[in-house]
Amino acid sequence: MNTPHRIVTPMRRVRGLGAARSGTRDFWHQRVTAVAGIPLTIAFMIIVIALMGRGHAAVAQILGSPLVAVVMLLFIVNTAYHMWIGMQEIILDYVHDDRLKLPSLMANTFFVFAVAFASAFAVLKLSFGV
Repeated sequence: MNTPHRIVTPMRRVRGLGAARSGTRDFWHQRVTAVAGIPLTIAFMIIVIALMGRGHAAVAQILGSPLVAVVMLLFIVNTAYHMWIGMQEIILDYVHDDRLKLPSLMANTFFVFAVAFASAFAVLKLSFGV
């Protein structure tokens, strides 16, 4: 009996890697961060709505509480990672020029880290009152 030709080598089949040279890790991380983002986004919206119409001192006090700070940091980290994976997939799928692909991926990473760091710094500054 003739065995069919496989595109995937035995080692890649074991590692879960296919023709794209990557497994399903990013696919699952994107889905997990999307699901985790639902309650975190709802909590973020509740916090923002609760802050509407309050003065600066009240906003700083609420955002400085440990529970709110942890929720905000989880929201920031989850959203930044979700954004990084999503933009990376878009770049890999739609940027066909190899000279632009690597700089685009690097710019995506730098942008996500800058946004996440600035956001986390703001929350931590409010939380620790520094």
